[in-house]
Amino acid sequence: SQYSAVDTNPLSVYIMQPIWNKIIKIVPLWIAPNLLTFCGFVMILVNYFLISFYDWDYTASGTSPGLVPTWVWLFSAFTTFCAYALDSIDGKHARRTQSSSPLGELFDHGLDSWATSIFVLSFFSVCSRDNGKTGVSVYTMYIYLSIVLFNFMCSHWEKYNTGVLFLPWGYDISQVVLIAAYLLTGAVGVEVWQKPFLFGYYITDALVILLIG
Repeated sequence: SQYSAVDTNPLSVYIMQPIWNKIIKIVPLWIAPNLLTFCGFVMILVNYFLISFYDWDYTASGTSPGLVPTWVWLFSAFTTFCAYALDSIDGKHARRTQSSSPLGELFDHGLDSWATSIFVLSFFSVCSRDNGKTGVSVYTMYIYLSIVLFNFMCSHWEKYNTGVLFLPWGYDISQVVLIAAYLLTGAVGVEVWQKPFLFGYYITDALVILLIG
């Protein structure tokens, strides 16, 4: 059956999709769509292992500000954007080159299922593990990850039953927030996550509300 998806997110429809439509025009026709998919996933892995090298136990940002070099956060923003872009244009490129296939869809969404976890695990290094003063507890990290994965599974279960993938608004919003968070961290340092920013609440508290919403 032909792939069918519905995306009603204003951020995607009015801002991101026009950007992807311009980017797709510079991709050579001879490049396989699955190569775009794979390259995007590799970018996510590179980012994850790089951050893991500097922060293997999620404490670097909380206990030793500055331990993770600034360029790592900026590179994380770059890799996240590249992965986001490649994941957004691979399907467009497949339709453009008339090479869409069930295998391509499986490959795309199969790697997405892994990426969903890796994006979240990478981000935890920004806010750090709870050190008694700031940070996020391991239990809370687990809840965050569970919510994201549950959302992913529900979307694809819905697609299995209806034949249409209703893209969650959270996807585009989360990618933009991730990129902005990495840029913010690179610009002002990890300290921004360790100080209350409004009425005694931390930025991570706002992200929780956004995530649940």
